[in-house]
Amino acid sequence: MQRLLFGPEIFFFSAVIVFTILAMRPVRDPRAVFFTALFLAAAGMVVCLAAVRSEGLLFGGTYSVDLYSQVFKVMLSMGLFLVVCICPDLGGVDRKVHPEFYLLLFACTLAMTMLVSAVHLLTIYVALELSSYSLYILVALQRRQESGLEAGLKYFLIGVCASAVMLFGLAILYGSVKAVYLRELVQVLPGAIERPLVLVGLVLSLGGFFFKLAVFPFHFWAPDVYQAAPNQVAAFIASASKVAAVAILMRFVAISGNSAYLAQTLAALAIVSMTVGNLAAVAQKDFNRLMAYSSIAHAGYVLIGILSMNAAGYAATIFYALSLLLMKFTCFLVLVKVAGDGGSLQIDQLAGLHRRSPLLAMALMLALFGLAGIPPTIGFTGKLLVFVAAMQQGYFTLVLIAMINVVISLYYYMLVIKAAYLLEPVHDLPALFISAPVKFLTGALVTAMVVIGIFPTHLIELARAAARFLALTL
Repeated sequence: MQRLLFGPEIFFFSAVIVFTILAMRPVRDPRAVFFTALFLAAAGMVVCLAAVRSEGLLFGGTYSVDLYSQVFKVMLSMGLFLVVCICPDLGGVDRKVHPEFYLLLFACTLAMTMLVSAVHLLTIYVALELSSYSLYILVALQRRQESGLEAGLKYFLIGVCASAVMLFGLAILYGSVKAVYLRELVQVLPGAIERPLVLVGLVLSLGGFFFKLAVFPFHFWAPDVYQAAPNQVAAFIASASKVAAVAILMRFVAISGNSAYLAQTLAALAIVSMTVGNLAAVAQKDFNRLMAYSSIAHAGYVLIGILSMNAAGYAATIFYALSLLLMKFTCFLVLVKVAGDGGSLQIDQLAGLHRRSPLLAMALMLALFGLAGIPPTIGFTGKLLVFVAAMQQGYFTLVLIAMINVVISLYYYMLVIKAAYLLEPVHDLPALFISAPVKFLTGALVTAMVVIGIFPTHLIELARAAARFLALTL
């Protein structure tokens, strides 16, 4: 099994080399580039699955391979594969840069697989920056140059600010406790966390992860980026990149030694993120922007699981990350097929979707039900696990506020479902052509969201085992 320790990273690096070579040649057949990406993404998922039980330390102890990191790598490879599946047309990206598009997509995945295994402050920072810069460029590849470049620039500027805040926090943290390995920090931080300088350094260090997760106040980039980026890129940001952010955020919070001060800070950020995200989403008419504000709200729910700071909370957060990956991607799959040209989608453009494509309408309805936390979907199970973990730690008021936000979110999700099922389009629209592979993929997603919601036991046990490894490897 030792040879598989660095297998996923080597594979994704090799895929980056492949697309670097393809980018040096004129693009004659975009379909060939797509099928190459699809094959490599599928193979990457197989490699990650084969390496899921690998364990060990690499590169002088700066890189930890364990069940915790490997589970997240499987989710990241799954997110990459799903996003590539909706890229055969790639209407929002000029065909000349299709190889560069896939190169950046695989490079970002490589960086995120490194991020979830990083256990050294410098390794964490470098991996986070590599993934972020790949996304900045992907957003700017939008064919509508003005909107894409503007959104990419805004994403870049806010990301640079978050990076600077994080780097300053890491410097304060190192200067205060003289440790750079997470296994060293977990030994010294619990006794030093009450010192104001150490707590400030830790909170500032989390800024980069808050940016990736779109937590308030690092969320301002999300609505513009989701609206202006190619829809496939927005899907990748909404699903896979959030998984990586959850993984490294949990690692960092776990080293604090159950600090009450940090828990209170995370609780305040969770409340503000949930409330701002849901209230802003109510007023949205653009489906892309609505999904962005929904992501901000769900970042708050994720923080509820993390601030529990126990095995149950971490396991619930891992399961919730998987549920968000499936539900968010399903929403963007529908968006890509309905929008077609790669642009953003107004909610009223979903009118009559149940007649144009009953399968897509059902997939959208179930995904939105899951995001709202309605049983028997995977989203309900995820929210239940997160809220139960928080209640066990005595966060009754926080869970009550979260439940109020769930009710608010139900309103705007229902507006989308109303458009798809009850509104009539202004003009008669033709039926949507859905290829057999996309039908199969949509059916698989619908089945997964319902079946996992009803029978989540095996995945919950896997999440618990991964959470135990989180504690053991620090």
